[in-house]
Amino acid sequence: MIKFFRKIHLWLSVPFGVFITLICFSGAMLIFEPEITRAIKSDVYYASEVKDVALPIGTILEEVKSALPDSVSITGVTVFKDKERTYQVNLSKPRRASVFVNQYTGQITGKYERLAFFSTMFKLHRWLLDSANPHGDGVKIGKMLVGVSTLIFVIALISGIVIWWPRAKRGLRKSLSISFFNGWKGFWKGLHVAGGMYALIFVLAMSLTGLTWSFDWYRSAFYAICGVEHTPRNFGQPSKASSEARGEHGGRGGRDGNRHGNYRGEGGERHGRGGERRRHSEFGCWQQVYDELRTQNPDAPQITIGQESATVTLGETGNSRASDKYEFNRRSGELTLNTAYHDAVAADKLRGWIYSIHTGSLGGIFTRIIWLLGALLGASLPLTGYYIWIKHLRHPRKEVKVQNK
Repeated sequence: MIKFFRKIHLWLSVPFGVFITLICFSGAMLIFEPEITRAIKSDVYYASEVKDVALPIGTILEEVKSALPDSVSITGVTVFKDKERTYQVNLSKPRRASVFVNQYTGQITGKYERLAFFSTMFKLHRWLLDSANPHGDGVKIGKMLVGVSTLIFVIALISGIVIWWPRAKRGLRKSLSISFFNGWKGFWKGLHVAGGMYALIFVLAMSLTGLTWSFDWYRSAFYAICGVEHTPRNFGQPSKASSEARGEHGGRGGRDGNRHGNYRGEGGERHGRGGERRRHSEFGCWQQVYDELRTQNPDAPQITIGQESATVTLGETGNSRASDKYEFNRRSGELTLNTAYHDAVAADKLRGWIYSIHTGSLGGIFTRIIWLLGALLGASLPLTGYYIWIKHLRHPRKEVKVQNK
């Protein structure tokens, strides 16, 4: 039985080992991308001087809007708890586009742009640098190779446990030690065997969650095992109260909107004081919405305000994507809690947990450091395995004698 698992471990790992190393290494490089990016581009992500009071959100967004081409619109703004962090203004295009604005001066400090190194690492991690459009139709060779290699890695890890277990029963301490006194061969073999065991739980967690992005059949099975029905990303349909808060059904929101004079009334005339009110009507309530949400959630790492909705990120530990969803009347700023995190669709919660486990962000900086080390050990396993295999090919008789002893 052990010989069978040895063959499985070897002949699956040899052709896919290089891919596994590239996937693990590139994943490790991405773990601290946000911190490294902010440190390198601190002039973009941090205000040069923190003042007592920031400019109103509406004023900031009007300044940004005036600098944008007519084909691009503002879809939201993210305000961080850290008063040094510049506001992130989200744009309609291109995909995931945004600019950063100094909230104390209104100056645009720069745009969101992935550093070239991290952009390469991300493409390597997800698609092995496949140049095909990852969001288009058809088979993507790079994405398929990543998925297959990750699946092979899981099998190799499990078969490695089966191979390792008899030795562990004879001497657990020795089987988990890395020798520095038996030459390079002893060191690399110890690193492969013991290092694999130390990294096992972490790389398995990364691999099993990462596969949900590779195969539809696996994602459906993964969700089913977790007792969750896989559904498209959605936090539920707006409730009647939410619709009224936006003023869609002639409820309280509609009356408030006419009273505030930001939109047309029954006679088709715009109320209020001329051009200034019209000019600021699009973002008129955003500051009010933000102030209310920040008062209710003083510890929230970030709050995002959109055209008719708002998101409050709840924290950095556990599900790092956990958030409460709100909707508001764009005329009066009246808030309605649309979906609290604990009431969110189960599939949306699971997506957040999958992401948090895969990236190691579920426990903050501590788990991310562990995930970094685990991913680097995972990247080393195929390389040390190749070393042991090549040594065995060069000296087969010697290896057999050692085994017979």
